Amino acid sequence: MEYLVTAGYIVLCVLLFSLAIAIHEFGHFIVALKLGLTVKCFSIGFGPAIWKKTWRGVEYRISCIPLGGYVSIPDVDPEGTKVIEGEGGKKAPKKIIPAWKELLVAVAGPMMNLALAVVLAFLLALVPSARFGELPAEISKVLENGPAAKAGIKTGDTVIAVGGRKVANWTEMQVEFQIAGEKATEVLLKDKNGAERTVTVVPERDKASGACFIKALSLPNEKMSSSWMPHRNPLRQLAWDAGSIFRILKGLVNPKESKNTAKALGGPQMIAEGIYRSIRKDIWDGVGFLRFLNVNLAILNLLPIPVLDGGLIMFALIAVIFRRRVPEKVVSSLSLFFMVLLFAAMGTLVFRDAQRSWRLHNQEKADVQQESDQVTEDR
Repeated sequence: MEYLVTAGYIVLCVLLFSLAIAIHEFGHFIVALKLGLTVKCFSIGFGPAIWKKTWRGVEYRISCIPLGGYVSIPDVDPEGTKVIEGEGGKKAPKKIIPAWKELLVAVAGPMMNLALAVVLAFLLALVPSARFGELPAEISKVLENGPAAKAGIKTGDTVIAVGGRKVANWTEMQVEFQIAGEKATEVLLKDKNGAERTVTVVPERDKASGACFIKALSLPNEKMSSSWMPHRNPLRQLAWDAGSIFRILKGLVNPKESKNTAKALGGPQMIAEGIYRSIRKDIWDGVGFLRFLNVNLAILNLLPIPVLDGGLIMFALIAVIFRRRVPEKVVSSLSLFFMVLLFAAMGTLVFRDAQRSWRLHNQEKADVQQESDQVTEDR
């Protein structure tokens, strides 16, 4: 029976992940159709199709690599979509269309993700059983001989700032320690009496998970929400979602933080695991994760990088403002170059996620075996 329940949760997890992708691509799709542009293909996933059907001149696909999706719109991005479909060597003429149409099609995808995130945020705010709340950055226990103990952090201390950056809750504190990595980091604390002091902590990296910890525990969290559900107010919640994502992006472009920030990133497997754990914990936590994921997709796709929607927006804006298009050869070369980088980065994240999962699996087996051996010795 447990296997059936697990299978059901996995199916629900896949459906939620697919919804975030499908709604994004549907934005491009519906706007392109309404503007009278040619739409060749609508695909969930990349690579060869495992199912496809042509209806009203559009081929609908479910492809074998479930790491995203795309809409093939030759009038907007002929070479980019051919690269995705594995037809990059075939040259296709591009019909010249107004740049404002290209701009609207490119913006539509991220805006649909944002619209879904807004709907979910307001929906969750109306659900009485949905759990919201911040877990304060207050230390309830300091583990012996850990980084926190060595730095002089004590039970009852509250972390106010890490590395000069203020933190409002436990989640933000953890993020800052991940970005800081294993280097000495100043931590501003406030004790039970309200007195402030600064200590220096050197976080330790866990070999199994790859995450950095100071080995201090938070307050009990049985009745609290997940880390992505701090606010019932939908506007405050969406602002928190966006702020969290921009913090990571800032870490990636900061030379002092980029290496550790990159180490903390996860790929599709980590996202899927996050959705799965959220749904198993509480269905509304899963919906909250989906809201956060849609804000993430909206912001990342608006980055001005060729192949992403932000790149198409950038090229379209250049054409609108300067009345002159970027040469097609330049656009095609940049699209191909960044497509290779994108797939390389995705492959690296998938490989790293798989390694992390395998290490955690082995660690769990070792812990179970140790507990079993301890029980045997006690007998």
